[in-house]
Amino acid sequence: MTPAEKEVADLCVELIRADSSNYGDGSGPGERAAAEVVMARLSEVGIESTYIESEPGRGNVITRVEGSDPSLPALLVHGHLDVVPANAADWSVDPFAGEIRDGYIWGRGAVDMKDMDAMMLALIRQLKRENRRPRRDIVFAWVADEEAGGVYGAKYLTAHHPELFEGVTESISEVGGYSLEVDPSLRLYLIETAQKGLSWMKLIADGTAGHGSMLNSDNAVTEVAKAVARIGEHDWPLTYTATVRQFLTEVADAFGIPFDEDDPQPVLDKIGPLVRFVGATLRHTANPTQLDAGYKSNVIPGQATAVVDGRFLPGFEEDFFKTIDSLLGPKVRREFIHHDIALETTFDGALVESMIAALKAEDPAARAIPYCMSGGTDNKTFFADLGVRGFGFVPLRLPGDMDFASMFHGVDERVPVDALQFGVRVLDRLLLNY
Repeated sequence: MTPAEKEVADLCVELIRADSSNYGDGSGPGERAAAEVVMARLSEVGIESTYIESEPGRGNVITRVEGSDPSLPALLVHGHLDVVPANAADWSVDPFAGEIRDGYIWGRGAVDMKDMDAMMLALIRQLKRENRRPRRDIVFAWVADEEAGGVYGAKYLTAHHPELFEGVTESISEVGGYSLEVDPSLRLYLIETAQKGLSWMKLIADGTAGHGSMLNSDNAVTEVAKAVARIGEHDWPLTYTATVRQFLTEVADAFGIPFDEDDPQPVLDKIGPLVRFVGATLRHTANPTQLDAGYKSNVIPGQATAVVDGRFLPGFEEDFFKTIDSLLGPKVRREFIHHDIALETTFDGALVESMIAALKAEDPAARAIPYCMSGGTDNKTFFADLGVRGFGFVPLRLPGDMDFASMFHGVDERVPVDALQFGVRVLDRLLLNY
């Protein structure tokens, strides 16, 4: 067992114990404690790093490993240090104790994404100790605030310190590289190559204020409620992007069943709980999430609002908003609360080939396939603005019966220790040979 394999679990535990909960309103502890763990472990083996706070406590750590061939473009490997909050009363263990039990590391961030943070840290420490150099420069970045939009992390860094990413053309980060077992002789490893776009929209209806006992044909609450109902009940048609079509074709082939584009459900049924990741990528979605109107039971308000979480497919943004606007009705307008692009890259090139080779070297039963995720990560949101081609690749060989999708932001979040050790081996092969 390599030094990185031996210490990756302990590093993950140490990072989990550094509470970096992100409440999205500035009230959390920030990422500084977790960033200090990273910096201390880097310094311990003689690695210099750059620490940047975008706001007090909102910590980011960046370091660059020089490659042996300066003519090659650099690779970015990044992970976020913040985690979503956890209510300890709901958990079987203390979510910030980093307990190791039954071969798993338990705790908030175990899969999202202090597992990758720890693998990055273990690997770079091993490279330094063994005086090994990758072929190309590798920029390692542990960033803040991904769980609340990246304002204090990737957005700040790319806007104010783009020089840190000079020469970077590709990146790897979260929500990809994990396995789906078909049978003991075949495991599919899902590599994220596409992400849906995000549009949080505020719907606004203006009407005539008045007494609740009187007739009123210009009621703002009624208008916004009708728009919310139309949007929430809309049946979005199946729309296949290139990534999703390839994913479903590959899954169907692996399980030996046909793929019917008019009825993809039999293929989706084969991927079990991972359908939560993939099912929403076959169509646009628009889910009403908030309503707000009025201040007293007998007063008709002059304005009513609602919030809709919209997610649109790569290449189909115009189609999405055309439909949304047709559902609003003449008396309701929309404003963006937050808007992010959709993104899709092809499943090819030297980096993809290197990921496939690294997986197969550690797991001969591996078969890598692309997929689209319904959410978004820093890969899309900001690094794409620097021209960086991003992939989701946190290699984890998982037990066949593990409900991996439920671990993200879930209660009793946990990751197998041997999956982290597998991931370190795969990343070592990838980063040294690519």
